[in-house]
Amino acid sequence: MATEFEINRDREQAKLDALLTRKNRIDDRYYNGIFDRYVYPVVTREMVPLFWKYDMNPETNPHFMERLGVNCTFNSGAIKLNGKYYLVVRVEGADRKSFFAVAESDTGIDGFRFWDYPIQLEDTCPDETNVYDMRLTQHEDGWIYGVFCSESKDKTNPDLSAAVAAAGIVRTKDLKTWERLPNLVTLHSPQQRNVVLHPEFVNGKYAFYTRPMDSFIDTGSGGGIGFGLCDDITHAVIDEEKILSRRKYHQITEAKNGECTVPIKTEKGWIHIAHGVRNTAAGLRYVIYAYATALDDPTRVIAEPSGLLIGPRGTERVGDVSNVVFSNGAIVDDDGKVFIYYASSDTRMHVATTTLEKLEDYVFNTPEDPGRSVLCVQQRCAFIKKNLEYMEKHQ
Repeated sequence: MATEFEINRDREQAKLDALLTRKNRIDDRYYNGIFDRYVYPVVTREMVPLFWKYDMNPETNPHFMERLGVNCTFNSGAIKLNGKYYLVVRVEGADRKSFFAVAESDTGIDGFRFWDYPIQLEDTCPDETNVYDMRLTQHEDGWIYGVFCSESKDKTNPDLSAAVAAAGIVRTKDLKTWERLPNLVTLHSPQQRNVVLHPEFVNGKYAFYTRPMDSFIDTGSGGGIGFGLCDDITHAVIDEEKILSRRKYHQITEAKNGECTVPIKTEKGWIHIAHGVRNTAAGLRYVIYAYATALDDPTRVIAEPSGLLIGPRGTERVGDVSNVVFSNGAIVDDDGKVFIYYASSDTRMHVATTTLEKLEDYVFNTPEDPGRSVLCVQQRCAFIKKNLEYMEKHQ
């Protein structure tokens, strides 16, 4: 007769196996012609190995009880190596501490399996309490860099929620062995979050997209997504930050915004995927948007399509921090297929797929936001008029 341990273990293992072998498919409820959503998330907390959570020894865990729970799996960096798709997932334990773990897939849309062990970073920052949201950059210098948020307690403030955010930097060749570098220093910004390393040298220097902040939560005087250069990434110091994509009143970036993924190089320019935040009666709402900068000058914005690219829909709106979508990584295949990995409500990971052709079309042919309701109505009426005239002519 099976023991309680065996019954519970076998049931949970069968559930995990079903999730890991489940095939994903496009969800046609959300068609917009720009990208495809999928029916199932690509990574959830239910997909972590059982031996991360349960003591697998029946003598010390006869009821098969969770000992180290997992709360969420979200905000993942992404990269493709040797024909496989990899996510460096932010895994948040039941203790609220986050860590990084690699999940691997053959397809990029399903079958993501975690490696046996999470990433063990070098303990070089004694005050660091939490790490999260790693962006992965395959740089032309030959290294893969991970830039993430390094969070410490603000010892100058008695409020227990007061923290200091900095940009941590690691590098690797294989996602297995990681070298920790000193945190990024920005001389004129007290705090930094959502920092992304540009994949190419700019004027012979390493280039970072930053998010200047006066405090841990509020951007304060920070004007939007910044750009800065440093000479030596092993001791990265940025003196000047130039603002690219600005925060604007009554737009999706009103409260704050930040770079999401490593910019995608196309023939027309660098396409950037970013997040915008606005405040609502129900709290902050995060969405994903896009813009483009010039190939010869990544600080020069050349396209700003109006509004959001991806917003939370359906069950994506519910989770640990509801009404949020957030991206850390995108992958471009050799055939031009684009995978945008995004988390919903700080709980689970999804993928949206498109192509470089469609992404270019969206970014460079979507009208800009004219900024005022009366002008937006004029813009839409002109759009409708053009369509009706065409439809009448070709009916």
